[in-house]
Amino acid sequence: MELVKAPSWTKWGVVALISLGTILNYLSRNALGVLAPTLKAQLGFSTAQYSYVVGAFQLAYTLMQPVCGLVIDLVGLRLGYALFAALWSAAGMMHGTASGWLSLAGWRAALGFSEAAAIPAGIKAVGEWFPVEQRSVGVGWFNAGTSIGALLAPPVVIGLSLAFGWRAAFVATGAAGFIWAALWWLVYRSPEDAPPAPRPSRMAIKEMSAIARRPAFWSIAVPRFLAEPTWQTFSFWVPLYLYQVRHMDLKSIALFAWLPFLAADLGGVFGGYLSPFLVRRFGTGLIRSRVAGVCLGALLMIAPGCIGLARDAYWAIALFCVGGFAHQMISGLINTLTVDVFPAETRAGANGLVGMAGWTGGLLFSLAVGALSDTLGFGWLFACLAVFDILGAVLLIAASAGPRPVLQAIA
Repeated sequence: MELVKAPSWTKWGVVALISLGTILNYLSRNALGVLAPTLKAQLGFSTAQYSYVVGAFQLAYTLMQPVCGLVIDLVGLRLGYALFAALWSAAGMMHGTASGWLSLAGWRAALGFSEAAAIPAGIKAVGEWFPVEQRSVGVGWFNAGTSIGALLAPPVVIGLSLAFGWRAAFVATGAAGFIWAALWWLVYRSPEDAPPAPRPSRMAIKEMSAIARRPAFWSIAVPRFLAEPTWQTFSFWVPLYLYQVRHMDLKSIALFAWLPFLAADLGGVFGGYLSPFLVRRFGTGLIRSRVAGVCLGALLMIAPGCIGLARDAYWAIALFCVGGFAHQMISGLINTLTVDVFPAETRAGANGLVGMAGWTGGLLFSLAVGALSDTLGFGWLFACLAVFDILGAVLLIAASAGPRPVLQAIA
């Protein structure tokens, strides 16, 4: 049963609140990537060890996405999201106590365990509040919080670090989440202001198992597996690339490294509106309108695939901007597909499982970057990202084609 009885301003208020939480989530997690050059120097670890720190977050996040989704489905958005936000705030602040790459990796894992709730919670909220024809728009706007947080990270984190030190930057970006957790608990209510019907945990786990056996799940999960390495690379490796390969200092990174995330905001919102436009203007089916946007994004990913050929840092940043725009189109529409094809009572869990597939791809790719970038260079990895997204788009076309497609929208 879809709960969309509230007036439109209430729906958009929910999106604004979810987006604010996502902004603070991504500001906290992206502080590591922004501070990577400083941390490597002051804590004395190698590029490979940095990849282990990144991997600790990614592994924890990967494993916890379906768990967080299941918890939110069971206890409801209000309690579940407030709890996880408080936990990620504490973990983010504790980064400031790190004394080496091992302790930093430990706190990074704690952050991943708790921040994994953000996207499943946002997807569930959109599914509760938005009718089917507006879901991609709602997802596009709330998903913009991911790139706004990443956009703010270079100037905010570097500014705090230069003024007060890198430890204070972690503490400040982490502490902001506590304020949002309290706001969420005080403000958020479900559309009908009723708690979710309790379900035995064993039944919920069975539902998760049933989701994983559906061909529709794999039709979404595999393209997400292929797409997610792009965002992980942008979040955790681009500042280090600009520092090591393009020889930009921290002030220059603060001035320019946010631009790809601004482009990502625009791409996520554009993809959200593109889908209903295709439905209205050309009569494209709901699922195929989502897939068409993914295909456009995949073609645009050819541009960042050529970053290794860029003649200077500014051309590289311009190509990163195209990549940010393209990826958030792809990401938002793939996330929307989980709302389209899974029932309301399992959406957070289903999105968590899809996210787990995506972050598995991101984790494996980050470890490959850490092991090979110093010897092979970064150019090859940017080319791989374009190939991955094109392959994912082809798989989605196959899943949505034919008289009885694997991907079908529910009411």
